[in-house]
Amino acid sequence: MRSTVKPPASSQWEEFPLPSQPDSGQLDNIKAHLDLILLALEALAGIGSEAMLQAATDLNLEEMVSDRVALWRLRQSSPLRKGQGGRKKLDVEEARSLVLISCHLAKQHQELIRRAVALLEQLTEQNKEPHQAALLGDYLDKFNNTYQERMEEGEDTPPDILTHLALKLLIDLLFYGAPGGPRRFWLALLDRSRDGVAAV
Repeated sequence: MRSTVKPPASSQWEEFPLPSQPDSGQLDNIKAHLDLILLALEALAGIGSEAMLQAATDLNLEEMVSDRVALWRLRQSSPLRKGQGGRKKLDVEEARSLVLISCHLAKQHQELIRRAVALLEQLTEQNKEPHQAALLGDYLDKFNNTYQERMEEGEDTPPDILTHLALKLLIDLLFYGAPGGPRRFWLALLDRSRDGVAAV
């Protein structure tokens, strides 16, 4: 067991500038993209709620993500999700916490992510479909199936759009798991939210 002393969560927010308070539309875009990044991690590395909660513990973020129900409610706040049951308003500190958790998990699985991206580059150079590699084929199938199951428009979204989204998220994960990843992810979220770019 590691005995590293973890800094208090509040000290980690220095890397997450906030020029202005996001409006509800911007927060919706942030919530949607955070959930999609976690979905990509689930599909690629088989990460479930236990791993996400363990990441919260590792990062001293238990107050933000205390248990499975809290995590589910945060993810259910995505406007892309089916149903209204657990939806809650996601605040900025919760969004920052999910950024840290996502990047922590991406870092843990960086070797797998690198291997998947390398395969994608190789197949692209050979003008072959990503599905022809077992690792990418499994990832894309799991991502598409999970998206269709959980998202309001899932069953109406064309498979090629979902494949494009899944591959873009995979490449994003490569950068988010690298040094400086949390700041890079946060700034990307703010840029997307300001531009009004929908997640799909």
